[in-house]
Amino acid sequence: RLEALGPVTAAALAAPLSGRLADVEQALLALEAEGFAIRGRFTGGAAEEWCDRRLLARIHQYTLKRLRSEIRPVSQAVFMRFLFEWHGVGGEPAEGVDALSAAVGLLEGYAAPAVSWESDILPARVGDYRPHMLDQLCASGQVTWLRRWGGRLAEANGEGGKRRGAPVRQTPIALVERGTASYWHHLTPPGAPESLSLSGPAERVVGALREAGALFFVDIVQRTGLLRTQVEEALAELVNLGLVNADTFQGLRGLVTPPSKRTPFGAGARRRRRNTAPGPDQGGRWSLTVSGGDIEPDRDALVQHVVDVLLQRYGVVFRRLLDREAGLPPWRELLYALRRLEARGEIRGGRFVDGFAGEQFALPEAVGALRKLRRDGDKGEYVALSAADPLNLTGVVTAGERVPAQPSNRVLYLDGVPVASASGREVAFLKAIDAEGQWQATEALLRPMTHHRPGAG
Repeated sequence: RLEALGPVTAAALAAPLSGRLADVEQALLALEAEGFAIRGRFTGGAAEEWCDRRLLARIHQYTLKRLRSEIRPVSQAVFMRFLFEWHGVGGEPAEGVDALSAAVGLLEGYAAPAVSWESDILPARVGDYRPHMLDQLCASGQVTWLRRWGGRLAEANGEGGKRRGAPVRQTPIALVERGTASYWHHLTPPGAPESLSLSGPAERVVGALREAGALFFVDIVQRTGLLRTQVEEALAELVNLGLVNADTFQGLRGLVTPPSKRTPFGAGARRRRRNTAPGPDQGGRWSLTVSGGDIEPDRDALVQHVVDVLLQRYGVVFRRLLDREAGLPPWRELLYALRRLEARGEIRGGRFVDGFAGEQFALPEAVGALRKLRRDGDKGEYVALSAADPLNLTGVVTAGERVPAQPSNRVLYLDGVPVASASGREVAFLKAIDAEGQWQATEALLRPMTHHRPGAG
């Protein structure tokens, strides 16, 4: 009867058998113990139901196929418009610390050049962005920053084990929730300082931090006996290798800011210069980062967290979309977690974006937003972004060549289609447009982004 009826309550099963309900329930429990029957609420009713396990699996597969068949894919341009709306980019961005917290949640784990975060990426999503807002999130313990690794250790440390310096402005930095930082450290571990060829000052700074724990900049100067400039250079080296971070983003901001634009530090610096920013000596305590080997997270939990982050970032996830995401688990692990979420009914599977092979998965709210944008049609809207922004998906989602993800580059979209890019003041058009369109595109592309000047409050 279970093989023929599908999901059924014990009472409905007992009624035509002229038997006692208690006897039927005992028989069902015996079948459950044998692995033949499974119980739950399968049709949405309030009463508990029973079903043959194999039949339930077939019903579930039919349901997934039906749901997938209902999906109509959108064009790549519509998907880009969806991403701009999903991130609050291009229109009137939200404001306040809550808006910043939401933006950081969407961007968690994404590695972008250190200089790009406060010059372009965050101001594009938070209308009233101020540096102290990010410092507030870091100081509260909600958010921390770390150096993400996109390549091999040898590439970061120099060939043959020789130390190789790199501008800290270009160092790939990610913002993550402090409670999940161990996941990201484990995915791209920096390695032990002993395995790296550090400079002498950097070794002394590491020794001081290892001996005393977290230290303020002035304490590092006193314990190491180094000059302030030497400590600053050592911290920049260690940040670039992923070995240290600070309590707030101000520590990194101070390293990124040129010395000529920094506020003097100390009692003799009461008269502050305008349009300056504090240096790394005013960024709170510095400490050694936790390497991936120190805390071994559960692999399933790690992969599940990464999947959740990617779904929140893009709304729709497929393999090609992740080409710019460095240091992720293999796609096969992500795919298993995505299929599991689909089986639970938490996300949808199907063909959401046209032109890409392989399986695609989406949050339910993203499916509705895509349908709405497809119905609305084009509106002639320009969106200009830094090429370092995660939504620079030229050559990944959109057709054509990629615009290199350099902080000095910008890319312009018209209704989700990339039409121009800029390197400095040089504009290159990515598709043929008339003279008036070129003038409008150039103006939109080179228009300065309104964001907070370093040190202005």
